[in-house]
Amino acid sequence: MGAYGRYGKRVLDLVIVVPALIILSPFLLVLATCVGIFLGSPVLFKQKRSGKNEDVFSVYKFRTMTEARDQKGELLNDGFRLTRFGNFLRASSLDELPQLFNVLLGQMSLVGPRPFPLNYTPYFTPEERLRFTVLPGISGLAQVSGRNDLDWDRRIQFDVEYVNTLSFALDLKILGLTARKVFKKEGVQVHAAAKGGLNFDVERRLRAKKAPEAK
Repeated sequence: MGAYGRYGKRVLDLVIVVPALIILSPFLLVLATCVGIFLGSPVLFKQKRSGKNEDVFSVYKFRTMTEARDQKGELLNDGFRLTRFGNFLRASSLDELPQLFNVLLGQMSLVGPRPFPLNYTPYFTPEERLRFTVLPGISGLAQVSGRNDLDWDRRIQFDVEYVNTLSFALDLKILGLTARKVFKKEGVQVHAAAKGGLNFDVERRLRAKKAPEAK
């Protein structure tokens, strides 16, 4: 990866994240309070994800859905549980802000392949597993190249391309494009899962292919 990949990338993360958390702390407190009022507690959504070297860690986000349940006590589908406020959090990417603490802890980077839930891990090809040689990121090459508009295979191709071309200049470019996309709300599909999107592509791929461990 070179000196930047081994050392400089972490320095860049800390130089940006530490001041950002100090400056944003009052806003994060207000946002957490609003989440508690409108969506309930806990205010943070935690989920196990695969990180660098496939190490497992908990990714943090502000919750965007309620705990609404049917008469049998089972959770309603995402479309019913996603409120207007939750929709705003996703569309503005404010729900991602707690991941700054993941970066501070060294579990994630500002830029890198997005971390997927653990059940996806066995279905990556050997080439695609290059994405696990770097820290996962809050944003990445795939996100600034189409975000939720991309299907599974294209998104992973961008992840591999990122690992193979990792550099300081590329990270700065991705950070700049991320800021622009978030500000303009480009390529955002809040209801992507409900319409199919990545989850549909993954499920289709899982049905068509057995996990390597199962062979």
